[in-house]
Amino acid sequence: MTVGANRLPSHANTQTPTFGDVRVMLKAFERLGFDSAAMIAAAGLTSPKLAEGEGPLSPEQCERFFGEACRQRLVPNLPLRLAREVPLGSYPLLDYLVLTSDTIDAGVRQLARYYRLVGNPAVITVHEEVEPIRIDMAASAPFGVEYLASLMILHFRTETDGAFTAAQVSFQHTPDDVGGFERILGCPVRTNASWNGVSVSSGAWRLPLRRRDPILRHVLEAQANDILARLPARAGLALEVQRALAARVAGGDMGIDSLARQLAMSGRTLQRRLAAEGVSYQALLEDARKEAAERYISESILAIGEVAYLVGYSEPAAFHRAFKRWFGVTPEGFRRKQREGRERRVGQSHG
Repeated sequence: MTVGANRLPSHANTQTPTFGDVRVMLKAFERLGFDSAAMIAAAGLTSPKLAEGEGPLSPEQCERFFGEACRQRLVPNLPLRLAREVPLGSYPLLDYLVLTSDTIDAGVRQLARYYRLVGNPAVITVHEEVEPIRIDMAASAPFGVEYLASLMILHFRTETDGAFTAAQVSFQHTPDDVGGFERILGCPVRTNASWNGVSVSSGAWRLPLRRRDPILRHVLEAQANDILARLPARAGLALEVQRALAARVAGGDMGIDSLARQLAMSGRTLQRRLAAEGVSYQALLEDARKEAAERYISESILAIGEVAYLVGYSEPAAFHRAFKRWFGVTPEGFRRKQREGRERRVGQSHG
C-alpha cells in the first residue's frame, strides 16, 4: 500500500520529533533527494532554532514539515528509508552508550535506560521472561515506531558484522509496504498486532558487539547520568503512578489493571497516557522496586529472599539479577558495603 498523493501520511501526521531528531533527519532527507531548506521554511524553523532547540516540534510545525516532504516526493516506508540513511554516531552520546556495550542484551538495556537523552517520547521496555525476547516500543505515533525499530535492527546488524537478525517486528498499524520492511530488515513483520516493537531470539540476544569497550562506556555513563539527573523530575500522571506504586510495593497489588482502577481508568488508557508523557508503567514499577530494595537491604535485617518477595519477585535468582543490574553488585555485597560504611562513620565519630 502506498501513500495517496493528495494527503499527509497517517503515520506522520501525529509524530512529534524533537529538534535533535529533525537535525538528524534533515541530513537523511537530503541523501534521499529532498529539499531540506524548503522543509525547514515550511515548518517555520530557522537554523539557529534547530541548533539550540531541545523540545519537540509543535503539531503544526510537524505537519508542515512532513507535509512539505510529501509535497516534494512520495516515498513509501519513509521511516525505514530515513533509518537506512542515518549513520551510527548521528545521536553521538546515545549511540556510543549502546555500541560500547558487551552484547545485544546490554546494548538494548542501555537504549532503554538512556533514550530520554534524545528527548523522544518513545519508551522502550524489555520483556526477557518470554521467548523470543520482546523489546516493546511505546511511541507517540507509528512513524516513530517504524523509524526506531528499523534503526535498531540495521545498526545492530552492522555492529555484529551481519550476525544479528530479529525474530520478528510487530506493528499495531499497517505500514505502507510490509514486504519492503521484510526484505530490508530480514525478518517477518506482523501487522495489526497487540504491541509495537522487535522480537529477538535468545541466541541473537547474547551476540557480542564489535566495539565493546567497558572503559569508554563507564566514562559515557557518568556523563549521561549527570544529564539525566538534570532533566525535569516526573510530573503529571507519571508522578501519580510513582506515588501509588511506592505505597503498594511492600505486598500490595502491583499489576497495572489494579492500579489503573485506583486511578479510575483502564489499563490500556493508563499505558497510553504514560507513553504520551515519555515513560512506561514497567519503568515506573522497576523504579519503585529498586528504591524499596535499596531501603530494605540497607536498613533492615530481613533475609535477601524475604526482600525479594517483598518487592515483588517470586524467585530470588530474578531479584539477584535485577539488583546487580541496578547497583552493579549483589544484594549481599551491597549490604556488606553499607554496613562497613556505617561502622567506619561510627569509628570516625569516636576517634
